[in-house]
Amino acid sequence: MMKKRVLSFMLSTVLVGSMLSGCGGAQEKPDKDPVTSAANTGNTQGAAGAAAETAEPVTIEFQQWWEPELPDGSFQALIDQFEEENPDIKVKVLSAPSASNKELVTAGAATGTLADVVGLDGQWVYDFVRQDALANISDLMNESGYDSSELSSQVQVDGSTYMIPVINFVYPLFVNMDIMNEAGYTEMPKTQSEFTEMAKACAATGQNVAGFCMAMNLENPNGICNDILSWVWASGGKVFKDGKPALKDNKEVADVFAMMKELKDAGALTPGYETLKEQDKVDEFTNGRIGISVGTLAHLSLFSAGNPNMTYDICQIPVKDGYTGQSGLLYGSWGIGVAEHSEHKAEAFKLVAFLMRADINKELSALANALPGNKTAEPDFTDADPRFEKAFKDIYQTSYLENEFVGVPQSNELMRTLSEQFQYYLNGDITLDECLNKAQDEWDKIYEEEANR
Repeated sequence: MMKKRVLSFMLSTVLVGSMLSGCGGAQEKPDKDPVTSAANTGNTQGAAGAAAETAEPVTIEFQQWWEPELPDGSFQALIDQFEEENPDIKVKVLSAPSASNKELVTAGAATGTLADVVGLDGQWVYDFVRQDALANISDLMNESGYDSSELSSQVQVDGSTYMIPVINFVYPLFVNMDIMNEAGYTEMPKTQSEFTEMAKACAATGQNVAGFCMAMNLENPNGICNDILSWVWASGGKVFKDGKPALKDNKEVADVFAMMKELKDAGALTPGYETLKEQDKVDEFTNGRIGISVGTLAHLSLFSAGNPNMTYDICQIPVKDGYTGQSGLLYGSWGIGVAEHSEHKAEAFKLVAFLMRADINKELSALANALPGNKTAEPDFTDADPRFEKAFKDIYQTSYLENEFVGVPQSNELMRTLSEQFQYYLNGDITLDECLNKAQDEWDKIYEEEANR
C-alpha cells in the first residue's frame, strides 16, 4: 500500500507573557559528586570516577546561515555560554551565507553527511524527511523530558516534529525614503496602484536607480515566493486550494503578475533580475539603487550597517485596490533540526533546547530583529531598531502569517517551474493565461509523481 505523508504546520501567534529562564536547557547535575562518591566506595569506583572526569567532551557540528547575519561575535557568544553550561559538549560552528548554506544542507541530506545540528527552512523539511535525513525531534523531546508547550510552532511530518522554528521573520516592504522623496513622495504606498505609480517615479529619478527589485535566479528560486507571491497573500489570495495547486484562472495571481509586467515594460525593474539572488537584492538596496523592495526583518541590521546614511522605512505590502480584509504576511523561520545519522543525538538536542530556552531565545531574536520561537519570551524593544517595534505592532499583529510553500512536496521545484513561466510571460514569450496554465500543468505533474511514490 502506498504510504502517504501529510505535513502539517502548526503555527500560533507569539504570546506575550512572563519570561521563564532555565526551561529545557539547564544542565542536569548528578545526585552525588563523582569524586566524593568514588572516594567513599573504593579504589575501583574511584578510578572510574577519575576516568569520567578526564573523558574528552563530545564534539557536535552545527551547520547554519545565522552567524553571518548577526552582529559580529554575538552568535559565538551564545555557543560559548552553552559550552560553559554543558562542559561535556563542544560545538563546532559551520557557517555559510544563506544561499550557499542551502546548497550545503541539500547535498548533506542527499548523502547522509548532515551536521549533527542543522539550520533549516520549513520549505526543505518534507523532502529531507523523505530522504531519512532528519531525526524525529518528537522522540528526542520525549526521551529528554522536554516541555514542548513553550514552543510557538513546530513543523511536523506524519504527526511527528522534525523542525522547530527558533525565531520567525516577517517580510515587509522596504522603502528607500531618500529616493522616494526625490520622486516627490513623502508617504509609503498602501495599495498596489500607489506602489506601481511610486515604483515608476523612483526609476525616473536618475541613472542606476530601479523602482522595484526581484531576485529571480532559478538556482535558488525562492524569489517567486518572496518578491511576487507575497503580494498575492497580502490581499488574501492563495495558490493552493484544498491541498492542491490552484493557479489556473487564479485572478489574484494574474493581477500581481500583470502588475509586475507593467513595471517591467516601464523600465522600473532592476536590470538583470533574471540572474539575481537574494544577496544581490540586499546589496542593491544597501547601495541605494532600489526604491522599493520586499525583504526580511533580518536585513535591518545589514542595511543600517552597510549604509548608515540611508533613510529607509518599512510598511505592510500594499494590497489590491478595494481590498479591506486582513493581510497575509509572508514569514520565514530560522528553523533547527537534528541529523538522523548523528551519533550524538542527545547532545545535539541539548543545543536545540538551549536555543529555545526563553532567556536565550529572547536574546537571539533581539540580535536578529526577529520574533521569538519560545512563546513565553517577550520581544524586547528597549535597544532595538524602532522599525522592529513597528514591524511587530503595526504589521505582524495586524496580519496573519502565510507561506504556502511550507509543508508541500518539492517546494523548490514548484517555485522553479512557476518562476520559469512567469519570466517567459514577462519577456512576452507567452500570454498570462498560458503562463498560469502551463505552471498549473507542471505543478499537477509534481503532485501526481509524489502521490505515486
